[in-house]
Amino acid sequence: MRLDQFIAQSTGISRKEAKKFIRQGRIMLANRVTTNPAERTQGQAVHLDGDPLALPGHRYYMLHKPAGYVSATEDKEHPTAVSLLPSELRQGLHIAGRLDKDTTGLLLLTTDGQWSRRVTAPRYAVPKTYLVHLAEAITSTAIQQLETGLLLRGETQPTAPAQVELVNQHCIRLTIIEGRYHQVKRMLAAVGNRVEALHREKIGQILLPKGLLAGKYCELSPSDVSFF
Repeated sequence: MRLDQFIAQSTGISRKEAKKFIRQGRIMLANRVTTNPAERTQGQAVHLDGDPLALPGHRYYMLHKPAGYVSATEDKEHPTAVSLLPSELRQGLHIAGRLDKDTTGLLLLTTDGQWSRRVTAPRYAVPKTYLVHLAEAITSTAIQQLETGLLLRGETQPTAPAQVELVNQHCIRLTIIEGRYHQVKRMLAAVGNRVEALHREKIGQILLPKGLLAGKYCELSPSDVSFF
C-alpha cells in the first residue's frame, strides 16, 4: 500500500492532507524519515509525529446506489458505485451483493471477505427485498406463481418461493432468498409482466434508511454487522 493511503486510512484524514504531512517530514517509516508519499509500506512501523499508526479493523458500509452506476470497484465505461465513496475509504472495499446498472437502492460494501460470503452465499438464504414497479397490472395468478416458485427461461430448477406484498396494481414488494442472474426481472417476465423500475430496500435485517439520499453512504451499526 502507498504510504499516503496508509496514513489516510489509519488516521481518517484525506490523501491530500496525508501527502502534506509526509512532505513536511512528520512521518517515519521503519524508523527513518521519508518525504515520498508514493513509498510502499510492507508491514514496517509507521509513525506520525512520533506516534505509531495502525490500519483500522474491517470496515462495513451501506450505500444508496443511484441508477447509472455499476456495482464494481473499477469499470472503463461506466461510473462505479464504489466511486461514490471518498477516495481514502475505497482501498480494499468490495461489494457484497451487486445490483444491475439501472437498479437503485441498498448496496453493502466491506473489506471483510468472510462477512460478504455470509451475505451472498446461497446456503445462507439471506432474504432481499425489492420494490418492483411494473409495466402491467399484476394478477392474482401471477402473485401465486411468484409465491409458489417458477421455472425461469434456460434453467432446470424452479425459483424458491418468494414473498409478495401488493403495494398497488403496478407495484409489488418482492422478497427472495436467491441471487440468480437478473432474477427479479426474469421472474416477472416469466409471469407475463415487465419490470419498469427496481429498488432494493432491504438485505437481511439491514434496511435502507429513508433519509439516506441516492449517492450517499453511511457506516453499518455493530448490530447490522453481527446479524450475518
